[in-house]
Amino acid sequence: MPSLAAISKIEFPFKTDQQSVKEYAKGLFSPSFPEVVRMLSAFDNTEIITRNLCKSLDYYSQVHSFQEQNLEYIRLSLEYSVQAIEDCIATAQISKEDITDIIFVSTTGLATPSMDALITNKMKLNQHVNRMSIFGLGCGGGVSGYAKACTLAKANADAVVLFVAVELCSLTFLRDDFTKSNFIGSSLFSDGIAACLIVGDNYANKAKSKISFLANESKLYFDSLDIMGWNFTDSGFKVLFSSGIPNIIANNVKHDVSSFLAKNNLVISDIKNFIFHPGGKKVLTSYEEALGVEGDFLKTTREVMNNYGNMSSATVLYVLERFFTQDFEDGYGLMMSMGPGFSCEMVLLQMTKQ
Repeated sequence: MPSLAAISKIEFPFKTDQQSVKEYAKGLFSPSFPEVVRMLSAFDNTEIITRNLCKSLDYYSQVHSFQEQNLEYIRLSLEYSVQAIEDCIATAQISKEDITDIIFVSTTGLATPSMDALITNKMKLNQHVNRMSIFGLGCGGGVSGYAKACTLAKANADAVVLFVAVELCSLTFLRDDFTKSNFIGSSLFSDGIAACLIVGDNYANKAKSKISFLANESKLYFDSLDIMGWNFTDSGFKVLFSSGIPNIIANNVKHDVSSFLAKNNLVISDIKNFIFHPGGKKVLTSYEEALGVEGDFLKTTREVMNNYGNMSSATVLYVLERFFTQDFEDGYGLMMSMGPGFSCEMVLLQMTKQ
């Protein structure tokens, strides 16, 4: 089965503590948003300690046009994607010419030619690499993209699939938007870039630990299109998310997980490693209460949220990177995330220490 050969993540140079962001947001919103003082506790309730930001705080105090922010998205996405990919290639001990496929996932900026084309050109990858650019999956894109990369490697045993997730959420911040949704978004979202190399069975995987793909499943919840996403305005991307997200998770996640595992002759107690996207404190609480797993099974997920914030699709790959490079239990792993649609993405893994 396809297996993970390497994974890398980006630590941005402007990583900032949450309290500094809180005070900065207070200064920005106070003149035009009277409720700001009452709502400042939102920053503390996230349990985020530091935020992974691609720009210094001063950048966000200025008004930027959509064109300016999108050009910066393209520039930074290309620069840091290449850095993450080069780290992956070195770790996996492969040649860049061996890469057969590239999947690029993002929902925070636009580019045509697509970012995968820009990366291929910049790095001078194989000119015949198969390319796939996916936009709009939001927080669900990390797990969905990983599943698609593994599916390609399953179909071609000689495949070396490069999967890159880029989310520069802070570049979508609208300086002149004094709505509650924009304020709450400023307390939670941050920036992340991660790259993975997934190889087919015929490719010699030199990784010290083996994480193999077994199965995946997607689910779209009907009539929930207004739960999460973007409203596209003249100024740029305006965040849309509902306070009802934790309730949707609480009402569905146990059935969805149990059903998916049953198709693979497993039950929740068979899962040793939970690699979940940390949408926020309330989302994690909903997972914990609904699944009823003993112990702190979302410890690694929570630590990533504490140290980086919600980086949309890239976040779950930061969680996976911790499992892959630090420690995990031998046995099954479950990757899971929720995203716009409203939707659920799951991947079943077999995880073995070499």
